[in-house]
Amino acid sequence: MNVWSILTVLFVFITLLPNVNILFRLFSEPNQNWEHIKTYMLQDYLITTLIMLLSIGALTIIIGVSLAWLISAYDFPLKRFFKWGLILPLAIPPYIGAYTYHGLLNYTGIIQTTLRNSFGIDVNQRYFDIMNIPGAIFIYTIFLFPYVFMITRTFLEKQSASLIENARLLGRNSVEIFFRIVVPISRVAIVGGVSLVILEFLNDYGVVKYFGIQTLSTSIFQTWFGLGDLESAIKLAGTLMAVVFFLLIMEKILRGRKEYSSTTTKISPLKPIKLTGWKAVTTSLYCGGVFTFAFLIPFLQLIIWVFMAYDTVSYREFFETIKNSIFVASVGSVVIVIIALVIGNFTRLSKGLLSKIAARLVVLGYSIPGAVIAIGVLIIFIGLDKLLISFYDFVGLNLKVSLSTSLLLLFFAYVIRFLAIGYNSIEAGYAKHGNHFTEASRMLGMSITQTFFKVDLKLIKGAVFSALILSWVEIIKELPLTLILRPFNFETLATKAFQYAGNEMIQEAAMPSIVIVMISVIFIFFLHYIMEKEQS
Repeated sequence: MNVWSILTVLFVFITLLPNVNILFRLFSEPNQNWEHIKTYMLQDYLITTLIMLLSIGALTIIIGVSLAWLISAYDFPLKRFFKWGLILPLAIPPYIGAYTYHGLLNYTGIIQTTLRNSFGIDVNQRYFDIMNIPGAIFIYTIFLFPYVFMITRTFLEKQSASLIENARLLGRNSVEIFFRIVVPISRVAIVGGVSLVILEFLNDYGVVKYFGIQTLSTSIFQTWFGLGDLESAIKLAGTLMAVVFFLLIMEKILRGRKEYSSTTTKISPLKPIKLTGWKAVTTSLYCGGVFTFAFLIPFLQLIIWVFMAYDTVSYREFFETIKNSIFVASVGSVVIVIIALVIGNFTRLSKGLLSKIAARLVVLGYSIPGAVIAIGVLIIFIGLDKLLISFYDFVGLNLKVSLSTSLLLLFFAYVIRFLAIGYNSIEAGYAKHGNHFTEASRMLGMSITQTFFKVDLKLIKGAVFSALILSWVEIIKELPLTLILRPFNFETLATKAFQYAGNEMIQEAAMPSIVIVMISVIFIFFLHYIMEKEQS
């Protein structure tokens, strides 16, 4: 055992502790609130959650896979733009998209106002009501489909062209090739992408809360804050964890049942076919339509609202919110990267069972919804507060420590939630450079720690930077964890946008929202640039 293995075990144990604590407390004696929830409400929560989950999964597959195939297999007008432009919807968190579309479609929105004032048309409100389950499914679909699009497109672009060419020689048309070849060979990528979509949906609280939809996520908040019943909230969190683990098991089954591999080592990448005439126009319109609804319309509406509300917002408060967001994102992302570097260095140098277990467990946090993590973290810190107060009383110190209301609580939760993002980037960086330089350094007499700082860290600085940016942006956008665990009167851009929208101050919500979106857009452009540079 060296310092790297000790630190890895410590970090993994700390990140698992809150969720393990929830699992143990699931078996505590149920109270009357839980009995009522279980008898009359839990079934409805589960049914609504599953209906939305299946609908969002199916629609994101349809949109994401079709766009990935068109971008990978064909050449048409504006393709180079759509290649990265169709990733931009990820820059708009679903809860911000929900505020935007509701503001567009409601009675005082630009669409109905234009119809009334310019054309004298009074419309039936039910045709413009988006605050329901179908509306929420639409929001999640258009802002989350890029997960499926990106992963499937990357997979298809690296596949052998021989499969497609042979099918064409055998007389198969484009539709037959898509359903009989493209979809089967891409199944692993599709399942991976839609898994991320589903996890993002289960983690989200802003959309379903704003639309008034009862899901497992909203039920946890309502039980905890509305009823003040932490024990019942824990049991609901355990139910949500069970749903997530079931989905993860199903993902492994779907991924593992079939594998596709090339029969030759000579693999030529897929060469796009140039489209002309109505086919080129139709393809460009389809890609353009998705881009317009998923990014352009909400982005432009946010810009308009910013200009409309610039003189009604308290800029002192606004800049304080930006400062808070930058602070928590910076500290949280740095801590995440440091822990990811330690665990990543240990798992690549050690080939034992411990390293394999650590690599599996460290990515578990991203699979667990933020509301569940928040409850687990709060339980741990309340327990620490009790121990510390008892300790100070025992030694005669008149100190009152309240960790459970500090920013430390929030940073701890961020690490658990987003450690997988930092670790995956660091692991990819280590894998790219291998262990040759590390082994040479060790042979020259350097220790593992000296080698890490003088050799390894310099080799993977690109991966470290990517991990830092990815974690930073995710923390900026995070709502459920921040909403639950932030100290009193501590607001971030995400919580401020949620607060404004909840008070029907949609135009004011555009100010923090546009900052989040612009930061994310810059990051996505940077990510696309790096990917293109590595492929060239």
